[in-house]
Amino acid sequence: MAEHFVQPPNWAVWITLYFFLAGIAGGSYTLATMLRLWGSPRDEATARVAFMWAFPISVVCGILLTIDLGKPLRFWHMLINTTPGSFGLNFKAWSPISLGSWALLLFSLFAFVSFLEVMTKRGNDRNVSGGMIAWNVIGSIIALFLASYTGVVLSVSNQPVWSDSYAIGGLFVASALSASAAFLAFMSRFRSDDAIPTEGRLELADSYFVTLELIMIVAFFVTLSNAGELWRETATPWLIGWILILASFIPSLLTLASRGRMRYSASGGTLTASRALAGTGTGALIVIIGVLILRFVVIYSAQF
Repeated sequence: MAEHFVQPPNWAVWITLYFFLAGIAGGSYTLATMLRLWGSPRDEATARVAFMWAFPISVVCGILLTIDLGKPLRFWHMLINTTPGSFGLNFKAWSPISLGSWALLLFSLFAFVSFLEVMTKRGNDRNVSGGMIAWNVIGSIIALFLASYTGVVLSVSNQPVWSDSYAIGGLFVASALSASAAFLAFMSRFRSDDAIPTEGRLELADSYFVTLELIMIVAFFVTLSNAGELWRETATPWLIGWILILASFIPSLLTLASRGRMRYSASGGTLTASRALAGTGTGALIVIIGVLILRFVVIYSAQF
């Protein structure tokens, strides 16, 4: 039985939304980079959508963190040392809060440059310089750190549930990538027909991420059981939340099950089974909502 000696942090909805949106921002940036590295020229339209959204979402994340501080005007104290005689950058490698603040700032810088790059492109220009791809790769490393950090910072606490499972970091990364793939697949529906093959690949990628997410949920529950804290997750209303989360996996798992019936042309593929499952984008929205519920359940179940 694990022992805990801290008071609940009483995090408000702002932190939960930050964890959720930071995952989508980081995941979208990473998936966009992957599309540029290993996709076809037809995938550039969706990559541009991802880069276009990653920066404004990261700005919203900064606003949410600032609001949660209670004294928003002092947010810059997290970055600048205000101690008399010690003025300089306030970076503390041993502090999860400091690491998170700097990770968000760095990611926002990379996302901003990528945002400018795609916004200044003309028409259907699909050419990407080697320097920009290198920038995207470095930005993706920071993006993945940001997406995983939100889960890791919970694990290093002494709060019940959070400190009782090593799986939270992996669970948050998998769910962030799943929500991001679903988000980009949904947004691709508003692009030209060129984006249709990319939409299909994103939906298939989402099904793999959901499978990994399911594995991490199992690991999460097993570790909680070993620590004697599983009762927190199986109590009402959290059990209802977990049922909804598992139900949100259905569209993605059906897409994975139908993979054998999907056929792609040599030019990039035409979507068959996964597009039928997506319908009007409802499947993608269900996945995104499921990830949001996951954040709420993990964060709030440990505080009550």
